[in-house]
Amino acid sequence: MNLLTHIGNFFNDSAQWQGYDGIPTRVAEHLQYTLEALLIAAAIALPVGLVTGHYGRGGTVLSLIATAGRALPTFGLLVLLTLLVGFGLVNVMTPLVILAIPPILVTTYEAMRTVDPSSVDAARGMGMSEAGVLFHVELPAALPLILSGLRSGAIQIVSTATIAAYVSLGGLGRYIVDGLYQRNYEKVVGGATLVAGLALLTLALFWAVGRATVSRGVRRSA
Repeated sequence: MNLLTHIGNFFNDSAQWQGYDGIPTRVAEHLQYTLEALLIAAAIALPVGLVTGHYGRGGTVLSLIATAGRALPTFGLLVLLTLLVGFGLVNVMTPLVILAIPPILVTTYEAMRTVDPSSVDAARGMGMSEAGVLFHVELPAALPLILSGLRSGAIQIVSTATIAAYVSLGGLGRYIVDGLYQRNYEKVVGGATLVAGLALLTLALFWAVGRATVSRGVRRSA
């Protein structure tokens, strides 16, 4: 049986669309893990990236932090946390947040540094406060790149949140883990297809957010 046949059989099976192991339930769980991890990562990385980028300090330190975060093995960290504190959602959230922080942090910093210095100097010359310069001059101009960092973090979380299944939680990883255990390759292929579909939907969502929030002039210059 080829790949398309496995996919068709998985989605055409009515049992896959109902119950605790149904596609709607598993997608909702996967989205919950993704949104929670992305919100926590953004709450940590965005303020740090904005402030350091505004003042132009700490770029080297941020690069080192980002490199260290990327170097951490996500699955290894999950196993270690499980051994230390037992099973739970914290075990999944921690590696996902650590995975998403580097692209958001570094991209936000770089986005702030790419803002035209003349517009910043002009705003300060008009008596605008540092907070006003940050939120009314720099942030609107840097928004496209900032959104790209958030998009990158979100895609990584969506793709990696399947690890939740390894610590007896839900999400689309259940189809992959359970399918491999049961030698049910339709489940494996179906779960992988759903993860890929969510990643594509995430790209589309950030594209729509960019169109709605970034001014036309900034989009053209970007």
